[in-house]
Amino acid sequence: MFESQQVIALRLAKLALGGPAAMSEANRMVSEKGIALAEAATHMAFGGSTEDVVRKVRRTVRANRKRLTRNH
Repeated sequence: MFESQQVIALRLAKLALGGPAAMSEANRMVSEKGIALAEAATHMAFGGSTEDVVRKVRRTVRANRKRLTRNH
């Protein structure tokens, strides 16, 4: 949960700066959410576990934190 809060703070800071990087991050956030929802729904519809969904979300959050702190 702490990593998620870090990603939110880093993204808000990037958005506050404006410019092309902010627009790119905003587009990335929106597309990530849609893709994550579709993947989770499909996974669950075919009998997948919530643990698998949470594991995937955590992996994505971790990757976002690394990317945002590297570029920040």
